[in-house]
Amino acid sequence: MSKFFSKLSQNLTELLDDNEYYDILIEVGEEPNIKNFRAHMNILCYRSPYIKEILSSNKKKSNNSLSHIKLSNISPENFHKILIYIYGGIFSLNEQSTSDNLKILAAADQLYLQELVDYLQNYFIENKIEWMEQHFELTHRISFQSNKLFKLQQFCTDFMVKSPEKVFKSLDFTSLPENSLVSLIKRDDLQMKEIEVWDHVLKWGLERNQTLISDPDTWTDNDFKAMKSTLQHCIPIIRFHSLSSNEFSQKIRPYKNLFKERHYEELLNSYLDSDSNPNDNIPFPRNLKIDRIIDSKIINLNIISTISRWIDKIDFNSNFSYLRELYLPYKFKLLLRGSRNGFTSKKFHELCDNKPNTVTFIKVKGVEEILGGYNPLIWQSSNIWGQTKYSFIFSFKSKNNLLKNAILSNVKEMNYAINYHPNAGPYFGSDLIIHSSDSPYGDFNVSLCRQKYYEKKIRDTEAKFTVEDYEVFQIL
Repeated sequence: MSKFFSKLSQNLTELLDDNEYYDILIEVGEEPNIKNFRAHMNILCYRSPYIKEILSSNKKKSNNSLSHIKLSNISPENFHKILIYIYGGIFSLNEQSTSDNLKILAAADQLYLQELVDYLQNYFIENKIEWMEQHFELTHRISFQSNKLFKLQQFCTDFMVKSPEKVFKSLDFTSLPENSLVSLIKRDDLQMKEIEVWDHVLKWGLERNQTLISDPDTWTDNDFKAMKSTLQHCIPIIRFHSLSSNEFSQKIRPYKNLFKERHYEELLNSYLDSDSNPNDNIPFPRNLKIDRIIDSKIINLNIISTISRWIDKIDFNSNFSYLRELYLPYKFKLLLRGSRNGFTSKKFHELCDNKPNTVTFIKVKGVEEILGGYNPLIWQSSNIWGQTKYSFIFSFKSKNNLLKNAILSNVKEMNYAINYHPNAGPYFGSDLIIHSSDSPYGDFNVSLCRQKYYEKKIRDTEAKFTVEDYEVFQIL
């Protein structure tokens, strides 16, 4: 079967210039830039579901007379490009500016031209990332005018998540549509402190209730009711448990009437009663960038924050400590990574000996489990015991609830806290061991946990495990 699409496209495009058989006039644009286009009802109906809906309604109302429709929010120049596509299946990216191509995308979306919409979205994502970042306000405004421009919306949300400070300087944040704001603050990787998220949400809500001033002490019950309605989809997804107690007292309590009573009481109780237990629906703190604090392939900042709290004995007895604002007083300097430096005791001692205050993280192969320990002393190869009452070992057992299921085990027999065996890597009592049974030059082949000198078991089994990777950091 032969196909003659190029000739068909040419003939249909020439039909646009027909002065005899047209049966519809389309008024496009706004004063002073308005133009009337002659077109053909059957072609438009089958190419654009949006125009088909309008024509179907007009046909009933006008008794089959010449139809006339208006498209005021599309420029005549861009609509002409769309007509050429509708008739001939032809679209050229190079005949207009990038901003006009973006506006044509918005028009194509309005007209339900899904093929052209998909083509233009892919073009922008694959070729115009830098341009969209530089013209973010226009890109964001157009992409969120519709619920169907998902790829551009995803780009905008990703950009806001990674560089919120750039967005808030270049974009009037209060102009964000609600669906954009909600998609932004839902993200685990939004690079903002939670109190900053709350401040921006309040500012966004005040813009939509312009009769209110910023001081909640002046608000009436009706004012709180209006603001509560405005923020009803935002408040449930803000991570209020990640705030410090001072932030909660100063920034949340004055707005308690915005919350559902049970939600606020549970939140308040988490700050007043350290023995209360969090429910399973409380989200963890956001995954902030770790580049400046730690270079790790194994862990994230939430774990680093937890380790730092354990070292400094902060919120030691609170069941909510793993949900609070990230505590990041230290920089973690990478000394060794097994996948980079090897898995021998010789390399471990070469890179880690004589350096105090180290933390080891061990990724167990085949499961979502991280083991490790803190050594405030130095490592050495003297084949003796290191004595300290400040070391501890730990485990994080589940990918989905790493922090909630964490186990901290402090040393209970300080004379056997650390072992300096020359054939071993990090060696905490008999409770966490990785070493080689052969020589300092052999890869680690014995890795296990046997509870003896530390308070708790950090694994459910004493069976050997395989090290997928491990990292040792010095705390600065």
